[in-house]
Amino acid sequence: MAAGKADIGAIDPPFEIMHPAAPGSPAVFDSPHSGRVYPADFIASSRLDRLTLRRSEDCYIDELFAWSCDLGAPLLMAHFPRAYLDVNREPCELDPAMFMDRLPAHANTASPRVAGGLGTIPRIVCEHEEIYRWPLRYREAEARIERLYRPYHAALAGLMDAAAASAGWALLIDCHSMPSSAAPQVHRPPGGGRADIVLGDRYAASCDPAITGLLDELFAARGLRVARNKPYAGGYITQTYGQPRFARHAVQVEVNRGLYINERHLSKSAGFERLRQVLAEVFGAFLARLPQTAAIPAIAAE
Repeated sequence: MAAGKADIGAIDPPFEIMHPAAPGSPAVFDSPHSGRVYPADFIASSRLDRLTLRRSEDCYIDELFAWSCDLGAPLLMAHFPRAYLDVNREPCELDPAMFMDRLPAHANTASPRVAGGLGTIPRIVCEHEEIYRWPLRYREAEARIERLYRPYHAALAGLMDAAAASAGWALLIDCHSMPSSAAPQVHRPPGGGRADIVLGDRYAASCDPAITGLLDELFAARGLRVARNKPYAGGYITQTYGQPRFARHAVQVEVNRGLYINERHLSKSAGFERLRQVLAEVFGAFLARLPQTAAIPAIAAE
């Protein structure tokens, strides 16, 4: 039995943009994986209950970064869930084993992400939990890509263009979360333990190291343990929008979920408001110091 026609209309609008009252910052924030609108037909076609499907969410990351407008920077937030469509992938990165019909020739069916079950239309969530009861038709994937994926990326590209036109250069802060069990061990001041924050700049390919270094410094100054690029160096979004030679930079920020939610129930913990305030303080100081960062004038002038 094939899955029924996807009720994409249930996700309306597919995303939201919070605009600052006084724009002008080079920064753009986005939260591509915090969407939590689950169409009823998607739930019905899944082997998994809603809570299990939600374990792939970057839970409440949109709320943790909602202060961005106070800093003059917009925030783009997906409403569709990552388990339904992942915009941090290529436009057509699909697993042929998920479909009952042939995929088009332009589909990327051989990437490591597809092999791991985490393509544009994911096959799994959590610890290799298969999502679907039955195979999909390609037209269902195509509908999600055309009506959700492409508009999201068009909006993100537009925000980056607007920031660059206003400030002379643009910086994307790609906001995510990681399970506490997946956070890497760090062995530097203020001590050992698992990382609270992982910064990914694709090993300096997507962002000038001076920018990433400043953010690292400011997180560490507030007692947060920071790792860089391992195990999260940045995905498709960071790679696509981070082009330093064109004065476009992108850094991925992974936040340890253990700091702010109960990971079993996916409910906010007592640490949520404190972390939200710390993030606002860190990025407030970060954006204030960017003009004094030595690399920036040269970057903007290229």
